[in-house]
Amino acid sequence: MPAYRLMGVLNVTPDSFSDGGRFIEPSDALTRARELVAEGAEILDVGGESTRPGAEPVGSAEELARVLPVLEGLAGAALGVLVSIDTTKAPVARAAIEAGAGLVNDVSALRADPEMAELVAASGVECCLMHMLGEPRTMQHEPRYEDVVDEVKAFLEERLRFAVAAGIAEQRILLDPGIGFGKTVAHNLELLARLRELAALGRPLVIGTSRKSFLGVLGARAHGLEQPLEPARRVPGTIATCVLALERGASVFRVHDVAPVAEALAVAAATLGGDGR
Repeated sequence: MPAYRLMGVLNVTPDSFSDGGRFIEPSDALTRARELVAEGAEILDVGGESTRPGAEPVGSAEELARVLPVLEGLAGAALGVLVSIDTTKAPVARAAIEAGAGLVNDVSALRADPEMAELVAASGVECCLMHMLGEPRTMQHEPRYEDVVDEVKAFLEERLRFAVAAGIAEQRILLDPGIGFGKTVAHNLELLARLRELAALGRPLVIGTSRKSFLGVLGARAHGLEQPLEPARRVPGTIATCVLALERGASVFRVHDVAPVAEALAVAAATLGGDGR
């Protein structure tokens, strides 16, 4: 495994916070997939249900209708990268795996669907377990922690044990602290500052800061603005957080803007004593 991998975001949703609706048509999604791979993505993360703050849940049938044509198109395109399905539902994950997906990115950390752990174990795919406080509809309603890093670490450690006990090979498990999922700006910064404590769990850490709202807040402060910067203006903040996270032990970076992050990480990795690839 290389020292780090870039995971390109491919949302096929009408309501994702940054690019909702842009790639809802399978042909547009496939074009975007090719762009992401050309820019350096080694993983394509396909999602058919928005997990932005306040998002309403989507049924399995609707989610499948959104993602399956894209997954089948990716299989036919043979892009030579790992395909990930961003879902909490076992029926969606099962269909995605049958269509060629090799990673299940479950923001509920195998809690939302009791059949998910068994499915992942039986299929032998990779999986990503993420921390989230509550659910997307409620996660940003005054999130509170005694110590956000200690609590996120304890949660990820418990879900890792659960997954292994369910028969999922430990070497196939990735962990994600869930930046922006039930966290304030201060919580996100604390997680990034103390990321080495999470890296000590011994599994690859996935970092998803890309265009997140806390970067809009911090960027606005830098410009003396009252309103957060819109998502398209959060790329510099995304790059900064990815570089810092690489230095502190992260190894998978889930981003919308693959090319600039890839360049920044290449320079950062070389500076830290190796090319990282």
